[in-house]
Amino acid sequence: MPTVDAVLVLTGAFDPTADLVIEELNRRGTPVFRADTAWFPSRLALTASLDGAAGWGGTLATERRTLDLSAVRSVYYRRPTAPEFPETMSAEARSVASAEARRGFGGLLSALPCRWLPPPGSAADAEYKPFQLRVAAESGLRVPRTLITNDSDSAREFAAAIGTPLVYKPFTPIRGTLDGRSVAVYASVLTADDLGDPSISTTAHLFQEWVPKAYEVRLTAVDGQLFAAEIHANSAEATVDWRSDYDSLTYRVCEPPAAVATAIRRMLDRLALPYGAFDFVVSPSGDWTFLEVNPNGQYGFIEQATGLPITAAICDYLERTDRA
Repeated sequence: MPTVDAVLVLTGAFDPTADLVIEELNRRGTPVFRADTAWFPSRLALTASLDGAAGWGGTLATERRTLDLSAVRSVYYRRPTAPEFPETMSAEARSVASAEARRGFGGLLSALPCRWLPPPGSAADAEYKPFQLRVAAESGLRVPRTLITNDSDSAREFAAAIGTPLVYKPFTPIRGTLDGRSVAVYASVLTADDLGDPSISTTAHLFQEWVPKAYEVRLTAVDGQLFAAEIHANSAEATVDWRSDYDSLTYRVCEPPAAVATAIRRMLDRLALPYGAFDFVVSPSGDWTFLEVNPNGQYGFIEQATGLPITAAICDYLERTDRA
């Protein structure tokens, strides 16, 4: 019997954030169908047909379970991985199969008339930091003075003009292994010598003014609800980028200023996002400065530390039966 009226959860094999949502939906008795797009086509079978105005119908099936596509309640799009194809396929054939899967399998899922958290197209657009910084400023949020360049002279001129330390940030999360060790690139404060590094010319680099901070805030927005927590860093590394030293962090629930809350909701409306994990710096004088928003950011560590009911808010949104 196909699973109906279910929440389709698309994510990778290891995802503690998705696990929180699935556990809560299970507790509520809401059917869940979890899958990773990497399972397609070897471990996930798709059959769908279109019958005029009735829309797409069909099934998504694993060896053990079948999902009725016409009765999907909502889709929780976390961090699925790319479809996988047999190594016996040639590189050319694999490239073609990948493109067909993206437009066929992915296109079919995006055509389902249900709500998504977050909508893939809107989330993909919001991943571009230059775009989200512009929208944040237009929405009324304070943003750091920022330069994007591959020219070291321009970087030096920018640093001299703003008169504060300069911070480098990658546009995308950079993680991997080096000499058998797990490594990551975090935000870093630069010296004048750093700005003469010839590697700056090799690609686009993002430089921002250093904003004095009393603490930072992770604010998770879900369908208009705002859940904010102060993040206090207790090491030199975490003071620059708290992600570099989670063990040194302490948390405290807080409320954003009314003007900031209004601007956040305005920004989410403009980005067409029902969810966003926002990062802010709060200065010693209490000013909030926007750093970035992740349209699919993790929140579990905040909920665990503070008890903020973020999972419940996400599940409330996914359980709604009205179409987004």
